[in-house]
Amino acid sequence: MNEFWYIIANPVSGNGALEKRWPQIERILQELGFNYTVKFTERRGQAARLAEDAILKGHRHILGIGGDGTNYEIVNGIFGQQFAAPADVFYSLLPVGTGNDWARMYDIPHDPRQRLERLKAGKTVLQDIGIVHFMRDGAPQQRFFANVAGMAYDAFIAREMDAQCGRITSRLQYLAQVAKHLFRYKLSEARIAFDGHTAQDFFYTVNIGLCRYSGGGMQFVPQAVPDDGLFALTFARQLPKWKVLALTPRFYDGSLLSHPRVEGFQAKEIRVEHIGDIPTLVEADGEFLGETPASFFLLEKALRVVL
Repeated sequence: MNEFWYIIANPVSGNGALEKRWPQIERILQELGFNYTVKFTERRGQAARLAEDAILKGHRHILGIGGDGTNYEIVNGIFGQQFAAPADVFYSLLPVGTGNDWARMYDIPHDPRQRLERLKAGKTVLQDIGIVHFMRDGAPQQRFFANVAGMAYDAFIAREMDAQCGRITSRLQYLAQVAKHLFRYKLSEARIAFDGHTAQDFFYTVNIGLCRYSGGGMQFVPQAVPDDGLFALTFARQLPKWKVLALTPRFYDGSLLSHPRVEGFQAKEIRVEHIGDIPTLVEADGEFLGETPASFFLLEKALRVVL
């Protein structure tokens, strides 16, 4: 195996687990004969800049070590740069976070030795990538995402976590945030337009997914296929708040779409606009972004994932 891997590692992933486990991971890398260099992130957003810099310097094999936040940042670095076609970059992740939802879709092992041994096999797939255009502080912005974007209540929780300098990284944490904020959340009316269809309501949640899992194993978009050229779209119409809590088991068992107030579709392009003065909030891959109007576009088979 002659590939030279540029490793971007987040030492605070998994509540600091990576910092403690790095000596073991490095020993395995050396035992398995990997050629690599490693850069540790020191601040939020740095992983994207490191990925851009790596590609500028000619690196084409990037390994992230961290959780869903690290994955989100590196994907934005790969697609935000202009030095190489993104599909020419071989990207993989060693999951050391606590949510690890994107890695769950591909059944990527958490055990470092198992993951790195599998990485040596070099099997790759091409995954679709989403682009979301949104507003923040009155200015239009754009981000890429590889997993699931959430709107309305999902983004409200992400914003609250952002204000607390935290992330939604596990099932228990997500459920705790749901319970904490549910009864003070105020629904806002929105209109969803997708592939010639429209829906309008006081939505509790709107999810646009490429992969199936988010929020520490929840399946808001159980119909998602990462390489079919379509977004999975799920929205939950207005419900009494106690019924939202009663739906919790469906979040995990893949049966959410069988509820009469929840609808699921697949679409190539999606636009969400708020009705009235209160915007609908937007997050992607657990990162709070901003608010509506928001438009979602898809890049087919754009990310080369090393399994």
